[in-house]
Amino acid sequence: MNRIQSLFKNKKDHILNIYFTAGYPALEDTIDIIASLESAKVDLVEIGMPYSDPLADGPTIQASSAVALKNGITLDILFDQIATARKTSSMPFILMGYFNQVMQYGEDQFVQKAKAVGVDCLILPDLPVEEFQKQYRNLFAKHDMDIAFLITPRTPEERIRHIDEVSNSFIYMVSSNAITGAKSGIDDEQKEYFDRIDKMNLKNPRLIGFGISNKQTFEMACSYAQGAIIGSAFINALTNEGSIDNKVKSFVRNILH
Repeated sequence: MNRIQSLFKNKKDHILNIYFTAGYPALEDTIDIIASLESAKVDLVEIGMPYSDPLADGPTIQASSAVALKNGITLDILFDQIATARKTSSMPFILMGYFNQVMQYGEDQFVQKAKAVGVDCLILPDLPVEEFQKQYRNLFAKHDMDIAFLITPRTPEERIRHIDEVSNSFIYMVSSNAITGAKSGIDDEQKEYFDRIDKMNLKNPRLIGFGISNKQTFEMACSYAQGAIIGSAFINALTNEGSIDNKVKSFVRNILH
């Protein structure tokens, strides 16, 4: 049983996954942010691989990605940072990015390296589940790497059940059809979607992302799924004055307490 499977087995609800962009605000902040998130009792961390054309990301994450790239972040630097963070961290690490980055690095080399430095799961929104099954399932299995797929309010039930069958970690429930950070609340239409998926009794746990930004929306998401993912709101918090540790812990405290 890997770190992600162990987490979901031992904690059934109110799982908090925090997303941040590697190399932001400063190149070397990645390691300190991970350490502070773990100290603040965050359950798992989603590390964004900065990319010049992030299709699913809103302006906040796009801007942080641009800064990180300007700071000089590369995949090799990021892998080194994750390896350093893993020496003192036991929480699951998710690496989120785009499949084009994986292809440019070399698919086998990328997955092997990610596993070697301590990554537990990949999220690649532009890799369709059918393509994964056809081309890459054996590669991921060879390196014992999990992958999490996204579903949206428009995803048909048949496809959701297919994703559930293929998945072995969790399902990323995109709360709306908007890009990240585009909405700040949860409306009745989204609640109907959450309820519909909840009643499908999927075998994999679910985390809700996009539009989760504070304690209220976190609690709402947790009433329909095992937990939630917060990204844009956290990145905004990192732009505040103060030390990384204080900013991280203040943000998490406002979500959990």
